[in-house]
Amino acid sequence: MDTISKKYCLDSGVFIEGWNRYYSMDLCPEYWDVLDDLAKKNIIFAPIEVKREINKTEDDLSKWINERPYFFKDINIPVQNYLRDIMASHGRLVDSIKQRSIADPWVIAFAIAENAIVVTKEYPSGLDTRRIKIPDVCIALNVPWMSDFEFAKEVGIKFSASLSKIS
Repeated sequence: MDTISKKYCLDSGVFIEGWNRYYSMDLCPEYWDVLDDLAKKNIIFAPIEVKREINKTEDDLSKWINERPYFFKDINIPVQNYLRDIMASHGRLVDSIKQRSIADPWVIAFAIAENAIVVTKEYPSGLDTRRIKIPDVCIALNVPWMSDFEFAKEVGIKFSASLSKIS
């Protein structure tokens, strides 16, 4: 992998859906090794709120992330200021009734503060105006964003396949 000069701020869904669906540890352990390496190099990170969201469920993912404190950034004053502005203009980003998407505005605020690209599993809501999604806010605020698939391609993550049960 070439030296990467960009920074990427990861949403909770990148971890949760990746772990449980697309890149499960039993299918793609190397993917998690790559993310671990990128976090150690401070190329990728997530707000501490993402860690809190993941830790709502005690599972193998929560164990994995809790062993990697370097993945997560603590809240600071510039991030709080960006968060205040985001919530003032896009308060529906968070569903406070169902306690969902709590980390979403933090991801965007951290991306702005760190001059990073938001990486998310979400796509713009389009005509569905019932719920604002991360890309909707990023587009409105001119914050760069991409899907985790685009991220994998951009940083050069390559997947390989092999059979482990059939010879």
